[in-house]
Amino acid sequence: MVLDDLGSSLRGTLDKLRGKSRLSEEDIEEIVKEIQRSLLSADVDVSLVMELSDNIKERSLEEEPPAGTPARDFVLRIVYEELVDLIGESTELPLEEQTILLAGLQGSGKTTSAAKMAWWFSTKGLRPAVIQTDTFRPGAYEQAQEMAGRAEVDYYGNPESEDPVEIARKGLEETSEADVHIVDTAGRHALEDDLIEEIEEIESVADPDTSLLVLDAAIGQGAKDQAQQFDESIGIDGVVITKLDGTAKGGGALTAVDQTDSSIAFLGTGEEVQDIERFEPDGFISRLLGMGDLGQLAERVERAMEQTEMEEEDWDPEDMLQGQFTLNDMQKQMEAMNNMGPLDQVMDMIPGFGGGIKDQLPDDAMDVTQERMHTFSVIMDSMTETEKEYPKAIGASQIERIARGSGTEEEKVRELLQQYKMMEKTIKQFQGMGSEKEMQRMMQQMQQGGGGGGGGGMGGMGPFG
Repeated sequence: MVLDDLGSSLRGTLDKLRGKSRLSEEDIEEIVKEIQRSLLSADVDVSLVMELSDNIKERSLEEEPPAGTPARDFVLRIVYEELVDLIGESTELPLEEQTILLAGLQGSGKTTSAAKMAWWFSTKGLRPAVIQTDTFRPGAYEQAQEMAGRAEVDYYGNPESEDPVEIARKGLEETSEADVHIVDTAGRHALEDDLIEEIEEIESVADPDTSLLVLDAAIGQGAKDQAQQFDESIGIDGVVITKLDGTAKGGGALTAVDQTDSSIAFLGTGEEVQDIERFEPDGFISRLLGMGDLGQLAERVERAMEQTEMEEEDWDPEDMLQGQFTLNDMQKQMEAMNNMGPLDQVMDMIPGFGGGIKDQLPDDAMDVTQERMHTFSVIMDSMTETEKEYPKAIGASQIERIARGSGTEEEKVRELLQQYKMMEKTIKQFQGMGSEKEMQRMMQQMQQGGGGGGGGGMGGMGPFG
């Protein structure tokens, strides 16, 4: 994920304080210089870096750490609070009727973001519509239409018209029954005068409640000028950062937020319409520093389970805790995991698993794990219903047949059966827990064992409570 390098660098810097109970001025100087290097390497604007690092230095020297607090945790908390303060609150987007205008250069991801945002609003019980006004880019109409179809939301565009202002006017009329109108505008390779003039005219017709600037996470230092010019033209209320699943540095987008005195509305984390997150500063910075994001994790789990149950209405996850755990249950669990998104993103949200632990894994570790899950699913598709219900009865001849039918090696089938045994054992532990008190005791043990730095995620409260 973009900004992973920044997070890894910051975590590595703070780890130099491990074992220290008190901080000297030399310690602070060294840490602040390392933080400056990390932020500059991530393309955060120089003036912003200096302001942030000065604040961290001043607070680290002047504030008294709570009794018994290790030096690393004390500085970690200061870095966390200053970064949250830097990016501010999430852009206000009430769950009610509204019109949103999207602006940005060509290639920033506006069209994809429009469909993703529409999908997000639809999950909140609202009826959204995407209006495509881009008459400049070839294929813009078709792409927007396809993305809106994948998101299952209303759509309006007119490939025969060359007047984007008229398309916006007509689109708002044709989709008048929608609760949320998302107006996608044309981009260019640079901020030409005609682009600014066009978007100003569309803005006057659409009369948006919110104008969002869509920025590719790879924008770098160019974000500053781009944000300024769009802000002067139509006024920017928030920023959508796209392509956070890539390898770019991402700091320029944070600079744009500060430059427009706005906030972040959404994060684009992949290519599918579901790959979008409502930005929450506490969770985002907590994840960046390796402390997890339980709020976002809970939302993904809920969404994944809903999707999995819709695909298989006869399957109830709670049945696993009541009776026998089968390979059918295991397959549905894996489908739910796949619906949560890439495993590296999910790991980032689990306190104690993102950050430091993930830094130690090979770059392709998560891809291998996802590939393994896919292989297991293919193998299970080659089994009979009886075999999936009673996997313990699977013998050598059946393993040979299943391997042949799934195009895999027998060793992979045995690996799947071993994985099943491990999961069954875990499920039985939960089945035998019984009392609510015992459940609470186990949860406390998990939290104590999985804390990251300053104390693990706390949902919407942030990692420090």
